[in-house]
Amino acid sequence: QVQLVESGGGLVHPGGSLKLSCAASGFAFRDYAMSWYRQAPAKERELVASITTTGGSRNYADSVKGRFTISRDNVKKMLYLQMNSLKPEDTAVYYCRAVYLYDYWGQGTQVTVSA
Repeated sequence: QVQLVESGGGLVHPGGSLKLSCAASGFAFRDYAMSWYRQAPAKERELVASITTTGGSRNYADSVKGRFTISRDNVKKMLYLQMNSLKPEDTAVYYCRAVYLYDYWGQGTQVTVSA
């Protein structure tokens, strides 16, 4: 059974940090490019960050460059998103996605940045 399970979301003050995790199971994680997306209320889902199978290449949305870091552990089958200097506009549901032979999505974790 394929699963992507996000965790680590929550409520944080502006300027704070959170680290999201995505636990993968049921597929060959190391063969899949991984990414984080987010969707804010009344907005389309957008790509936040992506990482290649070995982690050798990473890309970020302009809005998060310099603040967010994507990483992965192929042994543990984990994907991470370290989020620093959070802003209210980062508030959204964050999803992890795995793409290769198939396209898998997690169920999402809520991140709320508010004073």
